[in-house]
Amino acid sequence: MRPMPLALVLSSALITSAQAAERAVDPAVAALAERIRALEANAQILQKQAADALAAAQAAQAELQEMKAVRQDAPVAAVASNGTASPSASANAFNPAISLILNGLYENHSQDPVNYQRAGFPLVGEGGPGTPGLHLGESELSFAANIDDKFYGQLTLTMESEDGETHAGIEEAYIETTALPEGFTARAGRFYSNIGYLNSHHTHTDFFSDRPLAYQAFLGNQYGDDGIQLRWVAPTETYLEFGSEAFRGENAPAGGAAHSGVGVKTFFAHAGGDVGVENSWLAGASILRADSTGGEDGFSGRDNVYLFDFTWKWAPHGQFKDAGVVVRSEAFLDDRKGIVVDPADPDALGQAWDGQRRGAYIEGLYRFSRSWDAGYRYDKLWAASAGPYASDFDPQRSTAMLTWHNSEFSLVRLQLAHDQPQPHFIDNILTLQYQVSLGAHGAHKF
Repeated sequence: MRPMPLALVLSSALITSAQAAERAVDPAVAALAERIRALEANAQILQKQAADALAAAQAAQAELQEMKAVRQDAPVAAVASNGTASPSASANAFNPAISLILNGLYENHSQDPVNYQRAGFPLVGEGGPGTPGLHLGESELSFAANIDDKFYGQLTLTMESEDGETHAGIEEAYIETTALPEGFTARAGRFYSNIGYLNSHHTHTDFFSDRPLAYQAFLGNQYGDDGIQLRWVAPTETYLEFGSEAFRGENAPAGGAAHSGVGVKTFFAHAGGDVGVENSWLAGASILRADSTGGEDGFSGRDNVYLFDFTWKWAPHGQFKDAGVVVRSEAFLDDRKGIVVDPADPDALGQAWDGQRRGAYIEGLYRFSRSWDAGYRYDKLWAASAGPYASDFDPQRSTAMLTWHNSEFSLVRLQLAHDQPQPHFIDNILTLQYQVSLGAHGAHKF
């Protein structure tokens, strides 16, 4: 048999080696191919999900445009500039935030509140002592939402027990602009005036279970009424706020809705800022000018109430929720000129009144952990030396409290007060209070 040519032998060997190598890498190639097929399948799934999401967004946009056409009104404020609904829009556009504050108290007085009188300062509004025993305090039910891209609205209802009866009323009900230029904001409806510091705050945000004596004596605990407000915040690094209000003038310190239902006018200014990381401050000056025709204390005439407030906060690393100190003070000057008639005998001849009364408080709060606060407040009023409200005695009160916060939504407070409204009348008051918040819970003011 004739031997094979050398070239044929070499070619056959090369082919056999290549086939062997191909068979050796077959498993790796197969695994790589399988991985590529899996990635292609995932890409198809993601592409389908993206297409579905785009279709849903387009449908939502079409629905919003249809609603806009039906209402012939501006789109809701939460709609983004590209026409699609933002996450907050879908959650809040047609559902108001609802908040419920429940407040209950037990009060023990060493004197009968029926005999309580404040020398030189007749009791007006809700400026008297608290109800003894177990009772429901002022609880609030609030609804708030953006109305559209121009307005915000809020309604706050109150419920409380007094003399065994339950009373409900409208605390605030107003609309407020959200889109005025240059830092301006307008408000209209029923609301608390922005004078002073505490007046615009709801009482459940206070450090103590009751308001200072000056608020009770000069504002009937808290001044709110039907009115309008214009406020401007300056575009500066230091916080600067200026504003003015006009109110009906039905509530203390006014009365009778004088001047055709525009009996009260106010002006307020506030400034504030930070000092480093751990300190912040806020200061303000305000005036409330009231024209009364037969107020609760029998006064008719002109009343100017001047308020000055200052607050300082310190907190480690700026985190007051964990620990810190707050010091706050407000001073009041009440300047009246008019006639005082005994409310029990409106037909009697009135006494001329042209005089001033003053009041002030200072309070401090120490938050030594996220769960515990301790505080002290000193109040004093200075009566007029002449006129129908004249008195040689100046009422005063000292109050200490300890508050336990289980969370930002609940607290239990123990409070002790030593109140001397008259020379020989001292009322020692023990108060135990609980307070809880249900539902939406927005951030509190400074």
